[in-house]
Amino acid sequence: MARAGLTVDRLVAAAADLADEAGFENVSLSALARHFGVKDASLYSHVRNLNDLRTRLALHAGGELIDRIAAAVAGRAGKDALAAFAGAYRAYALDHPGRYAATQIRIDQALIADSPAMRRTAEITYGMLRAYGLDEPDLTDAVRLLRSTFHGYCALESAGGFGAARDVQTSWDKAVDALHLALTHWPREKRNDD
Repeated sequence: MARAGLTVDRLVAAAADLADEAGFENVSLSALARHFGVKDASLYSHVRNLNDLRTRLALHAGGELIDRIAAAVAGRAGKDALAAFAGAYRAYALDHPGRYAATQIRIDQALIADSPAMRRTAEITYGMLRAYGLDEPDLTDAVRLLRSTFHGYCALESAGGFGAARDVQTSWDKAVDALHLALTHWPREKRNDD
């Protein structure tokens, strides 16, 4: 493949595919250079280093994930929105394991603030949770509960960690039901003006 066709977007798209095929930890500049039939040095005019590439991949995957979630929750509220959000999250994590792994890396907060996809993630997530009557600091706590529950479940499921005969989808549905109850009966933080 000709070097002239290389762009940052093509590199990130190829890195995303590689992450899903070989695992996020195996995304490297050398592997991408081989994919495009160029020398490693050719990639440095498009990305600074491996960390830059992986950060771009994380932002790209985060954008894909929130696009799926936004489509799923559109027009929904309360438990319906929560179930749609959770289902879209889980489907992306299982369909795109390498890309999903990229969304879990720590990214510089300045880059997150400059990312339209990350701002959209916050807007959609917080918007869904406001339907439960939550405000800060409870919103942040609720986001952390959802993220850790969804991530933990998806990580265990993708690793084959659920060995009991109980249907995994049924357990997922019960977890979403439990989250809905927790959000509905959230122990609100007492404010000084209360």
